Amino acid sequence: MSGKVRISALVAVLALLLLPLAGATPVAAADGPKVTLSKSQAGTGGSITVSGSGWRTHALLMVLICGQATPARGVIGGTNSCANADGRAVTTDAKGVFSKKLPVSEPPVPCPCVVHVATVTGASASADAVFQVAGHAVEPLPAEPSTGRLSVLSDTRLDGSSGLLTWFGAPASRTLVFTVGNAGSSPVKNPVFQVGTSHGVFAPQWDDQQFSGTIAPGGKAEVKLPVELSAGAHGDYSVSLKYGGRVLAEEPWGVGRPWGVTLFWILLCVVVPAAVFRVGMAVVDRLRPRKARRSTGPARHRDLRLRLRLRLPEQLALRLPKSGTAAPYTASVTSTLPWFTPDSDPGTAGRLSAPHDDSPTSPTTPTRKGLQ
Repeated sequence: MSGKVRISALVAVLALLLLPLAGATPVAAADGPKVTLSKSQAGTGGSITVSGSGWRTHALLMVLICGQATPARGVIGGTNSCANADGRAVTTDAKGVFSKKLPVSEPPVPCPCVVHVATVTGASASADAVFQVAGHAVEPLPAEPSTGRLSVLSDTRLDGSSGLLTWFGAPASRTLVFTVGNAGSSPVKNPVFQVGTSHGVFAPQWDDQQFSGTIAPGGKAEVKLPVELSAGAHGDYSVSLKYGGRVLAEEPWGVGRPWGVTLFWILLCVVVPAAVFRVGMAVVDRLRPRKARRSTGPARHRDLRLRLRLRLPEQLALRLPKSGTAAPYTASVTSTLPWFTPDSDPGTAGRLSAPHDDSPTSPTTPTRKGLQ
């Protein structure tokens, strides 16, 4: 029994020793990341040592000096208010602790200033520490905006459809519809939203659009904002909604290809060459000689053959010999060649009757002596 009592007492002592350690871990995590500075003020050209604890292990951090900022309100103008050229990057160790030497430089905006530390990758986390740049201008912070806060209460949607003109390359348009609610303690009057459209890996192109109306605390309203793309745009687009520098919603938008434009170019490539060919043939027919136009063509050849067939019997003349003569009859055909006329035809010149022998010794011709 004594052995069991000793073991129980040992377990109780160990539990009492480990209980404070177990409770310390969540407290440290609840405090979040912290930043401390070796100096609270320094001039340009000097340097300070920035230390931090409570950060995520092996996290990559960026350390900057920023103007127009306080730990309570943060960096109002974002990283555009920081001396980015002289910033430093640092990685935390296995315990989430870091220490880095930072050169002092003037931010592009007046102070109050802070040393701003924020994560570069992974879960977002940041912390600020008050710092004064010696000799740098100091101006009051801009007025704090109203406490009204808008949030999207319903899913966003794109209303509308593409018409016939969109099929021929007209700009595609939709209406972004969503419901917002005011979760703040003051009304929001005429809020200005930013609507952006992006295609592929490109960043959104933001367009400011104002909603006319007042949203009371705890109230809600349906907002309709027009969205339009450029002419001929097609493919997968994304419509984003931003308010107060925070993206509230994103909606995909698939835009079909304007096939009417493609059909137009195809018809243009077919019709224009055909019209040019017809015009060219008409000009060639107008400029060539008239004789060539009359003597060419299949219709002209058929007409000539038909005329030759019809005129051939008229040009054929049969001449019979006189009765009592023994000479055979011959057929005389009038020449149709253009370079011979009936009077100059070498085959018929001086031959107007049947051929006969005119020699004085012909037996059929009586002589003067015989007549005597």
